[in-house]
Amino acid sequence: MGLFKKKPDPVSERERMLDDQIASLEAQIKQLSTRLTEPGSAPAPSQPRLRSTAIPHGPTLPAKTAPPAAGPEPIFEEVGSNPFQPAAEPPAPAPPSDLGVRKDGLASFWDRLKRHLQGPTTTNPKLVNYLAAGSIQGLRPLRYEKRVARTRFIVLVALLILLLLGSYFALIRH
Repeated sequence: MGLFKKKPDPVSERERMLDDQIASLEAQIKQLSTRLTEPGSAPAPSQPRLRSTAIPHGPTLPAKTAPPAAGPEPIFEEVGSNPFQPAAEPPAPAPPSDLGVRKDGLASFWDRLKRHLQGPTTTNPKLVNYLAAGSIQGLRPLRYEKRVARTRFIVLVALLILLLLGSYFALIRH
């Protein structure tokens, strides 16, 4: 019965087979190298004669005497130090005149306020879409988070109004 018999490890068995093959190949290499170093021994007729292609034995090409006449010199363009740098921001608007006339009206104030409340534009709109739709597992959708924040704000404002009304009526009675 083979209950307590250790199973052969296939990796070590394969390693032993490869070691045997390496040893036999090294023995063949040693045998062939001794055959070549013996004087008067010729290579076996079954082996083809090979020639090295590192040093050509035939005629070589003559060296070029002069390069062909080139056209006009190339014109190179000046390139800034970082061509991938974003474009410079537009120049700042001119300061208001000293005459006391106000250039900015209500419309420009409203635009500035909207830009300030919107925040910066996103650099990765695809990620924003994923977050808004709730496509990423483990994260709540952005619309849900907005709804929770809006409800919290409304409840806090209602409590503040009730607190102010209560304090107002308490002062009127006294």
